[in-house]
Amino acid sequence: MRKTMYNFDKIIDRKNTNSIKYDSSKEIFGQEEVLPLWVADMDFQSPPAILDAIKKRAEHGVLGYSFRDQDSVGHFTNWVKRRYNWDITPEQVSGSPGIVTALALSVRIFTNPKAKVLIQTPVYPPFHSLVIETGRTLVTSQIEMTPNGYSVNWEDFESKLASGVEMFILCNSHNPLGKMWSREELLRMGNLCLKHGVLIFSDEIHADLALYGNQHIVMASVSQEIAMNTITAMAPSKTFNIAGLLNSLIVSKSPELLNKFNKELNTLHLGMGNVIGHITLSPAYNESEEWLNSLVTYIGENVDYAYDYLAKELPTVTFIKPESSFLLWLDFRKTGLSHKQIKEKLINQAKVGLNDGTAFGECGQGFFRMNIGAPKAIVKEGLERIAATFKTN
Repeated sequence: MRKTMYNFDKIIDRKNTNSIKYDSSKEIFGQEEVLPLWVADMDFQSPPAILDAIKKRAEHGVLGYSFRDQDSVGHFTNWVKRRYNWDITPEQVSGSPGIVTALALSVRIFTNPKAKVLIQTPVYPPFHSLVIETGRTLVTSQIEMTPNGYSVNWEDFESKLASGVEMFILCNSHNPLGKMWSREELLRMGNLCLKHGVLIFSDEIHADLALYGNQHIVMASVSQEIAMNTITAMAPSKTFNIAGLLNSLIVSKSPELLNKFNKELNTLHLGMGNVIGHITLSPAYNESEEWLNSLVTYIGENVDYAYDYLAKELPTVTFIKPESSFLLWLDFRKTGLSHKQIKEKLINQAKVGLNDGTAFGECGQGFFRMNIGAPKAIVKEGLERIAATFKTN
């Protein structure tokens, strides 16, 4: 194990901090005594540079209205150029309180009432709900699990696009599967969207968390034509564990798309943002890369540990190693239990709180999502609880 100056093994008590992850167990799972390994925030302290910036501003004592300064945006554009070879200018960058907010706005702005919107299942639950809640028609194309990993059913994908779909919501890299789309896959998806006149909204919130030396590819970077047909959403939230600051970056090289987005953002008075979100952008993207590099190494070790542990102790529960992020898509189907039985055993016997796979689509039957963005001792305890429970079947 590589030693670093950052202590990701440190266990921090998050209870009684109004933490959704830790203080909502009764509401989510029906009981308080579960080990929460579900919602996608990590149990690590944020990078020192970010915490120092917050402390400095708090010591100043005035937390009035503020704006995102151009230096901060420049640090973001430099970040994506250096890491993803993606050339964008500050003028092509907007913001939003969160990516889900930006997606809901985009669905409203860029699709007609009752329009068809395509997603690839299993996928992040708000992709499902916000399409339905905005009155649009949800269209799904299932990502296939193969012996070589996950792949698109291209015939089904194109047939869905050709059915009158107006927007395609891409998850890049994919939550919950952890798949990183190749340049060839992105180019093919992007060109099919162009062929059928379908706008792309690309959620790339997990971009910075590529594991094992994998390289994230931005959808809007694969061609100029695709870039002009794409709205890209990124954020420092998952990367630096600051999701509670509600601060996202929305990018498009199309002035028309960006202007329409900004008009609606400002009409709803969502563009101002918050002072802490603004002052942490620069330390995140300009001073915290070493911390991030150490983090992804640590997460990779957690993935490897979980994979080896289950293979040895509970081979009826498996997962394909994610290429990005800190989420495992656990497959319980070989246990021979129904989805309902698995869920009840996880909550009531193992007392582990995981995300129910069916929230990601009907193809999530028999699957549960596990967050291993936590100290190894917590991941180990969660796996041991699961193994002890399901070994008794």
